[in-house]
Amino acid sequence: MQWFGKGSGNIEDRRGGKGGPVLGGGIGLLVIIVGLFFGKDLTGLVSQIPAGTTQQEAKKGDPTDAEGKFVDGVLESTNLVWEQQFAAMNKTYEKPGMVLFDNIVQSACGNASSAVGPFYCPGDHKVYIDLSFYQELKDRFGAAGDFAQAYVIAHEVGHHVQNLLGISAKMERYRSQLSEKEYNRMSVKLELQADFLAGLWARHAQDLKDFRLDPGDIEEAMNAANAIGDDKLQQQGQGQVVPDAFTHGTSAQRVYWFKKGFDTGDINQGDTFNARQL
Repeated sequence: MQWFGKGSGNIEDRRGGKGGPVLGGGIGLLVIIVGLFFGKDLTGLVSQIPAGTTQQEAKKGDPTDAEGKFVDGVLESTNLVWEQQFAAMNKTYEKPGMVLFDNIVQSACGNASSAVGPFYCPGDHKVYIDLSFYQELKDRFGAAGDFAQAYVIAHEVGHHVQNLLGISAKMERYRSQLSEKEYNRMSVKLELQADFLAGLWARHAQDLKDFRLDPGDIEEAMNAANAIGDDKLQQQGQGQVVPDAFTHGTSAQRVYWFKKGFDTGDINQGDTFNARQL
């Protein structure tokens, strides 16, 4: 992947702070991996870090280090794609922010450790990521490559798109209306749609100036999607698969919806909530 454009100018760099002990490595997208092992949604842990935890004062603007520049460039590419997509729907796209942090971070959704992995907070419209997650993605899940890393960001930005379109608000209402089993099924649909939106970004990003996909890039993204499917994570963690506890979708489902987004490039094809089969 080649990206030579400017940064987003919307990065908060909180790295280097004294955030206290880490509760675990970056081991999952949006949910703590142990939650997948035991069939429970442990995202509530996001708000259980002591509120008094100190943070490095944020440096706003464009990062100067290579890793920071990379994620900043990817974020800006998502901005450009989604501005075009929203304009086609006669809507205005609100750009999300991104917070880079080490170990622990404070957000409008509560406090979180790196253990929750990269996440999007609808309360402040920001993507949060501890960049050490990428090493975990490579070493633990065998999902290496710069485009695998870009896919992670595009997936979280997909949640921002869902938030702007009102889909996230509907999901929040379901939380109090549905049983845990039924809500998990809806959560899978939400996550698969975010994968579809990530694929759609990859398709249209190729039309941006100075953006180029290298051979094998799409395979890197699909490998990452495959590596973090609920079925694979549960099998690795507890030796069995519990479909009722799925919250993100199987490896095959995640790959399918990312690829569908990339192949079609049509947001109207991404209605995972009414799809006959997932």
